[in-house]
Amino acid sequence: MDITGTAEHLERVLPRAEWVRTLPQTIVAACVLLHDPDDRILLLRYAGDRPGAGTWGLPGGMLDHGEDPLTAARRELYEETGIVLDRAPRLIGYDHRADVKGTGPVLDFYFHGGTLTGRQSVRRSPEHDADGLFPLPEARALRLTAHPDALTALHTAARSGTVVCLREGKPL
Repeated sequence: MDITGTAEHLERVLPRAEWVRTLPQTIVAACVLLHDPDDRILLLRYAGDRPGAGTWGLPGGMLDHGEDPLTAARRELYEETGIVLDRAPRLIGYDHRADVKGTGPVLDFYFHGGTLTGRQSVRRSPEHDADGLFPLPEARALRLTAHPDALTALHTAARSGTVVCLREGKPL
């Protein structure tokens, strides 16, 4: 008898509900990269009473139960900035982090939301205390929530129409 541990074999050995509990539980998040006509990137700074206080990052956050990454990206962008996109954002990358502060694996999906126009202004949520548009070299010098190389790779993917794969915040 072959007991290599295939999913089919495990389902025969364990009741389905029990087998599902053996699968990795992953946190999923979605973020949006927006830039202005001068190619500056929109970043938000986490407020002093929040996890990651003082760090800068792209608008985004975790998916709600049953929500897909694209819907979460649009929702989080609106909740954190008040910005409503006039078209669906385009996938520009994903990041797999094996363990984030003891919570287990995290998958981050990144979307390009396009170019900001002068008609849009940022209305920050209470979780952020500052926002700004930064040229890439200046953004890389900030205290970022993501690795600076990830931000550069995502910016390149947004500008070139490609998709970047990241592992632990760094391009593969």
